[in-house]
Amino acid sequence: MRLSYPLGTPRRSTSPTGRPPAPAAHARRLGAALAATALAATGLVGCSSAEDGPERTVDAFLSGWGKGDLQAVGFVDPAGRKVPAADVAREIRELSGELAQTPPVLRRTGAPKVDKSIATADIEVDWTLPPDGTHWSYARQLRLNRAGEQWQVIWEPQVVHEKLTAGDRLAVRRESAPRGSVLDAAGKPIVAPRPVVRVGVQPNGVSDAKALTRKLDAAFRAIRPAITPPVDVSDLPKRLSEATPGAFVEVVVLRDEAYRQIRSQINDLPGTKFRSEKLDLAPTREFARALLGSVDQAQADDLAAHPDLYQRGDLVGHGGLQGRYDERLRGTPGLTVISERPGPDGAAVPTGTELFRQEPKAGTAVKTTLDVAVQKAADAALRGEKRRAAVVAVRVTDGTVLATANGPGAAGENLALTAQVPPGSTFKMVSALGLLDRGAVTLDAPVACPKTFSVDGRSFKNSDNFVLGTVPFRTDFAKSCNTAFAALAPKLGADGLAQAGRSLGLEAEWDLGMDVYTGKVSANGSPAEQAAASFGQGTTLVSPLALAAATAAVARGRWEQPQLLIDPAPEKPAPAGPELKPESTRALKTMMREVVTKGTGKALADVPGGPVHGKTGTAEYDDDPKHTHAWFIGWQGDVAFAVFVEQGGSSTSSAVPITERFLRALP
Repeated sequence: MRLSYPLGTPRRSTSPTGRPPAPAAHARRLGAALAATALAATGLVGCSSAEDGPERTVDAFLSGWGKGDLQAVGFVDPAGRKVPAADVAREIRELSGELAQTPPVLRRTGAPKVDKSIATADIEVDWTLPPDGTHWSYARQLRLNRAGEQWQVIWEPQVVHEKLTAGDRLAVRRESAPRGSVLDAAGKPIVAPRPVVRVGVQPNGVSDAKALTRKLDAAFRAIRPAITPPVDVSDLPKRLSEATPGAFVEVVVLRDEAYRQIRSQINDLPGTKFRSEKLDLAPTREFARALLGSVDQAQADDLAAHPDLYQRGDLVGHGGLQGRYDERLRGTPGLTVISERPGPDGAAVPTGTELFRQEPKAGTAVKTTLDVAVQKAADAALRGEKRRAAVVAVRVTDGTVLATANGPGAAGENLALTAQVPPGSTFKMVSALGLLDRGAVTLDAPVACPKTFSVDGRSFKNSDNFVLGTVPFRTDFAKSCNTAFAALAPKLGADGLAQAGRSLGLEAEWDLGMDVYTGKVSANGSPAEQAAASFGQGTTLVSPLALAAATAAVARGRWEQPQLLIDPAPEKPAPAGPELKPESTRALKTMMREVVTKGTGKALADVPGGPVHGKTGTAEYDDDPKHTHAWFIGWQGDVAFAVFVEQGGSSTSSAVPITERFLRALP
């Protein structure tokens, strides 16, 4: 019963006949009206009265929704029945589902519109979706009913969202974006779908698991190039005993070319099963692995460090380019908000209703300067090398990085870019450039090469204690005479070696797009330190890429910072170096050619593809002269390169053979 006059001001009523009502009937009507009005007013402390309008009630509701406390608001359902505020708060939490812990930001947009006893208010609902904070915003219209002097919110699940009904729950589903590719210099994806074969065993087809294991192990070890690390089948009998009889117990996934090598050995073995498919793989297992990095499912430390970025099952770049440019490559995941409701077993079941969708945005490619053929040649050159080693190749004409290979195997540190090691006698290229620039020596100037040479009590000797006597400087260089360079060191001055090194890009601040060590050249040392530094010992350190770039500078006549990435291009590449003196580089090229024709690199004299220029290097890395790294640097045609073998001993027995394999494998 609605009273049309103010409370506390009853008026005299008449019956249909015009006579006053009976006292009892009048009392019953007035009591019912007072009870209804009192009921409508219950729990409405702080809400707006009819005279104030519905704004305060709307604002109280929006504030209470966010806080989970709606006691200051009155509610009725669409049929006008009262709904307890606690029930509304509980239902909002349940409807919010997976978003219950992150309530939306709510605001009223404009003043409510009132039509007699009904008001409507436009509101904006703005959810922040996990894991990356995507905003899901939409407009809703809140309806209110005037009950006597108070406004009540008309509650129904559609207040939260128009597509929700009682019992629904919001749920967020994430769709990973297609990952961007790492491209080679030709713009083709380095990682692409390639055929593989899954080798498995069905337990009920095996009578002698140990014999089968031995035969599979022998076959896998026969694959060339060898799989590193080897396939471990030692637990296969145990796995077969624990599996169901008809299961496919996977043993290994082989590239198709590896599988074909041993197909005849394993196809007829009892219980073996094979499944062919395609996986995204690089051209070879070891292809620029340390540079490229890997893409794996998110690991525990990824999830802990970046809970706002990754969820279980996401693909994450680790190491190399994949790790450095993961944000660019991974793109933006798609998000879908759906409704669910409990199924018969209590588990949430999608209703088929989609409330919001953000399409995934594919990742952006990273384009490199890698040449697939040159990279394969570099990887092949290191294949089988058990010591840590690196091959890096740079195009002479423009400084682009053609290949960076690291070994052994497919894993390991990116020594090609980040090793910090003494260059040994390869640094005679830098010392010779400094001496030639200063006019301190010429190609045919006689320079003694004694067995030993002492400076301030420190004795220097040649490899295997050889002695040449007094010979032309070009011969000292070709035969790699340490004592000759130690004797010439004072002619470079205190920092002459460092100046020559800087003219070849050493110690410069590069912007390669990846971490790289550009070297540190000895300067202002004692006379003994200067003597040691003249042939790459002392405190001088380099990386293979830094030395390859210096070699390319000699071949080119000017240093240019190597370029590894085309897109994204580095923002601040180092400026080009000064033009080198033509007469100095001409003499240096002559000497580096004679290393191959007459000196320590003669094993490369018959390599096809044009003349090879180079310099061998053996570098002591501690106080034991027997502990040495091995080097070879040089160029052939438009390809400059550096080969490094950690603890490789004599360069002629380690670095030079690797160089030969590399050059013979080039197109």
